[in-house]
Amino acid sequence: MEYVNFGKAGVKVSRLALGLAFRRQPDADIAERTVERAIELGINFLDCANAYGLNNDGTTRGTSEEVLGRVLKRHRGDLFISSEVYASIGNGPNDGGSSRYHILREIDRTLTRLDTDHIDLYILHEYDDSTPVEETMRAMDDLVTAGKIRYAGVSNHRAWQVIKALWTQDKLGLDPLICVQEPYNLLNRDVEAEMLPAIRSHGFGLMTYSPLAVGLLSGVYVPGEAPPAGSLYATARADLFGGAMDASARAILDVLHDVAAAHEKTVAQTAINWVLSHPEVSVAITGGDTPEHMDDNIGALGWPISDAERSRLDAVSIGQRRVLK
Repeated sequence: MEYVNFGKAGVKVSRLALGLAFRRQPDADIAERTVERAIELGINFLDCANAYGLNNDGTTRGTSEEVLGRVLKRHRGDLFISSEVYASIGNGPNDGGSSRYHILREIDRTLTRLDTDHIDLYILHEYDDSTPVEETMRAMDDLVTAGKIRYAGVSNHRAWQVIKALWTQDKLGLDPLICVQEPYNLLNRDVEAEMLPAIRSHGFGLMTYSPLAVGLLSGVYVPGEAPPAGSLYATARADLFGGAMDASARAILDVLHDVAAAHEKTVAQTAINWVLSHPEVSVAITGGDTPEHMDDNIGALGWPISDAERSRLDAVSIGQRRVLK
């Protein structure tokens, strides 16, 4: 495993993190074994959210944190734990967003599910234009002061929103956020336009998610063939497959297969390696649902794609900005 400083912060994190959305995993015991396998492989960064739940069907919110809480009892001193707040977790008027009310209430619920007194990183899952930035940033800083969180970060923000948050924190004398979390893959290169230059200028860390574009770049799906029976795009996303696997996606996969074969790696490992080849990226979040997924994902580390191979992948994917959730 490779470990790096998280942006300008002193804390060392693994280049791969495990995201605990568990999109297609309904079994809590298998989910727990998946987390344990990630730790065995050297991953010390586990990313969760108050809205995540087993099978990710909207009815199991909070169960991912409960699974993580079981693991923490055995490994708490060795892991860097993040969770997220903002997403709606109910039908009440204050059951979402980035208000002081919601943030302070949800951190206590998260800590209860995790059965711990603090988390290392608390992330604002989206930008909330209905709450003053000053209110949100003061609430996050209060959590740092109270010892409930060590660092603050943001997710799914535009570059100007991140800079506004940093400016507000500086103006008020608050602890600055240390990272942004954004999607980044060969089908979505949106961060390159404004976020990567902002990172180079201000030095915060970038943790990317969806390096496999919600499975499209996993190697499971072969251009020109129907999705395998039982797969995500043969079941829950069957109506999206035709549009998602268009000519540009097929061209990207063709090059990914070529580069993967040259290194005797899987398509998924190669797609993740391309993300990590960018110096602005501190961590790539992978979303394995089984221990076997983690064994495959770890193969993204320890080898470089060549400059020529990266140029081929860059050229075939230029301009891609697909939002896949």
